[in-house]
Amino acid sequence: MGIEYVNFGTAGVKVSPMALGLGFRGQFDRGEAEKVIRVALDSGINLIDCANVYGFMDDRRNIGSSEQVLGKALKGRRDDVVITSKVFSPIGSGPNDQGASRFHIMREIERSLKRLETDHVDVYIFHGVDDMSLFEEQFRTMETLIQDGKIRYVGVSNFQAWQVVQALQLQKRINAQPLIAVQNPYSLMNRTQEDELFPMVRETGVGVMAYSPLGVGLLSGTYRPDEVPDESTLWGSRRKGDIEKYMQGRAAKVIAAVGEIAADLGASMPQVAMAWVMSHREVTVAISGADTVEQIVDVSGALELTLPAEAIAKLDEVSYGLRAVLDGNPSDVADDLE
Repeated sequence: MGIEYVNFGTAGVKVSPMALGLGFRGQFDRGEAEKVIRVALDSGINLIDCANVYGFMDDRRNIGSSEQVLGKALKGRRDDVVITSKVFSPIGSGPNDQGASRFHIMREIERSLKRLETDHVDVYIFHGVDDMSLFEEQFRTMETLIQDGKIRYVGVSNFQAWQVVQALQLQKRINAQPLIAVQNPYSLMNRTQEDELFPMVRETGVGVMAYSPLGVGLLSGTYRPDEVPDESTLWGSRRKGDIEKYMQGRAAKVIAAVGEIAADLGASMPQVAMAWVMSHREVTVAISGADTVEQIVDVSGALELTLPAEAIAKLDEVSYGLRAVLDGNPSDVADDLE
């Protein structure tokens, strides 16, 4: 069975329901990263998600290195791949080294295009919310980039539902092309988007790009309640000491349920967790954060997995209302974990 490509939110361009994200939390080898990208493309994934700040290691000197690797990996294949990249996050300490000013956007798109070795980014995304009183400047700049042919579509990330609506209204008023998608976290560990974002996208048609669908790796099968994480893993190194918060209470029950369903179906935990996210009609694309060839080969199996209704019901029940703040400060973990 082949991949069923879908419209990217309100746009006509077709994308795979799974994307590869190039945050590379646990991959520091550029050669291996290129292999991950090529394997993803060979599996039928045609959407690659990047950002101007993505790079190898937590080092400002490596900012943008993910775009460089992507540009190299896409040689000879660029025309068949949909690229997203982002602007907003800090890339330096200067007063104009972050945000969504016209100055910063126009400068960063040129830098991204150079690193990607391409003449356009297919979907350019605001990586966060800047001063909303300057929305007109921000979205007029995006429209300028569309008219100049440097981007094809506009998206936003980490916007609340009401902020997406505000942006859409502003774009309509200035006769700009409307944003096509919003990229926010969504997984069995964090179902916050169901409260307001999902109802909004059902009304507007805006697509959801779900990032961290495996709960920042907690649903990958790598971590167990009775085991100390290996130092080579994210939760055994940079987030060492935090994992105990997620290996108890309701979060632990979710992990156990995913493992049980995976065993019953002869699938892997990442496949089950990813398939659950993709089963929601509000979700256009789920973004895999695979760091290795083995990981992308495994999780891409979710494209062929249809969860039985009873499995979805079980996962819905055990995770209902869960709001683990996995991408923020560990001290912000919601009480719902207990």
